Amino acid sequence: MLDRRTLLTAGTCSLTAAALSPASRSAVLHRTGPAARAGAGDVARIRQMTGLFQQMDDRHGGGHARNVVAAYLTQEVAPLLRGTTGAARPDLFTAAAELAYLLGWMASDDLRTGLSQRYYIQAFRLAEEADDPVKCATVLRSLSVQAVELGRGRQGLELAEAAGSMLGTRAPLRTRAWVTGMRAEAVAAADQDHGRARRLLAEAESHLERADSRPRDEWTGDYQRSSYEHQIGLTLGELGNWSRAEKHFQASMDTRDPAERRSLTLVGVRLAHAQLRQRRPEQAARTLLDLRENLVGVSSGRIRNHLKDIHASWRPYRTEEKVGEADELLLDILQPAKNR
Repeated sequence: MLDRRTLLTAGTCSLTAAALSPASRSAVLHRTGPAARAGAGDVARIRQMTGLFQQMDDRHGGGHARNVVAAYLTQEVAPLLRGTTGAARPDLFTAAAELAYLLGWMASDDLRTGLSQRYYIQAFRLAEEADDPVKCATVLRSLSVQAVELGRGRQGLELAEAAGSMLGTRAPLRTRAWVTGMRAEAVAAADQDHGRARRLLAEAESHLERADSRPRDEWTGDYQRSSYEHQIGLTLGELGNWSRAEKHFQASMDTRDPAERRSLTLVGVRLAHAQLRQRRPEQAARTLLDLRENLVGVSSGRIRNHLKDIHASWRPYRTEEKVGEADELLLDILQPAKNR
C-alpha cells in the first residue's frame, strides 16, 4: 500500500502536506449531523446513484450538476461513513471512494484543479480505509491524467508509475490496461521516449485483448477499444506525431458510444487540434462543425480550453469559408464562458 508520504512525493502538483497529514481528516468524515448505520442495501443504493451520476457526467460534462453530486456525498453518504461498523464497512467505504472519485473527475473536467485534487485525496483515503488498492491506484492514475494535461509530465509519470506499482498483477486485466495506457502517455510527456511509450501501449493492448469482463463491469477501469485509441492519439501527440495521432483520434470517435457525449466531443476537439497542427484548418473546421450540437450542450472546461487554443491558432485562416463559420460557433460558445 502506497503511504501518504509516497503519494505526496508523487503528486506534487498541489497536494499539500497539510491536506495529507495524519492530523487532517477527510472533510467528508467531519460533516456535522447525526451518524447513521448502513447495510448492504445502502451500499447498493450508493453504487446505483454513482452509476446514474456517471452517466450524467458522460452526457453533459463535469460542469453540469456537480453540486448535486457533492450534496449527495455530504448529506446522504457521510453520515453512514461515521456510523457504520462491522462487515458492511469496507464495501461502504469503497462505494464512497467511487463517488468521491467521480466528483474529482468532474471537477478536473471543468478545470477546477484544486477542488478536484481535494476530492481525489478524499477518494484515496476512503479507499485506503476500505483496504482497496485498486481504487487507490485509480485515484493516482487520474491525478496523472490531470498532471499531464497541466503540462507537468514528470509529475504525471511519477503518479502513473505509482498507480502501476500499487495495482500489481492481481487487478483485472481491463484495469491494468487502463493504467498501463496512461503510463505510456506519461512517458511520452515526461521523457519523449518513443520506444518505451510504444512498448507500454503494446502491453496495454495485450491486457485489453485478454480481458474477459465486460467494460461496464469495472466502473473505474472501464477501458474499451475507443478509450485505448484515444490514449494512443494522446501519446502520439505528446511525441509530436500528429498525422498518426489524427488517425487514432478518428478511430476513437468511430467506435465510441454516442451516449458518451462529453468524451466524444473531447476526442473530436483533439482531432480538430491535430488537423490544425498539420495546417489543415478547413478540415479542422469541418470536424468542429460536425460536433456543433455537442459543443453547445456539453459543459467542460477542458473542451473550452481546447477551443480557445484553436480559436487563437487559426487566426490567419479565418477568411476561409468553413473556418469563418466554425469560428463564429466558437465565439458563441466562448463568449458566455468569459462573462460568467
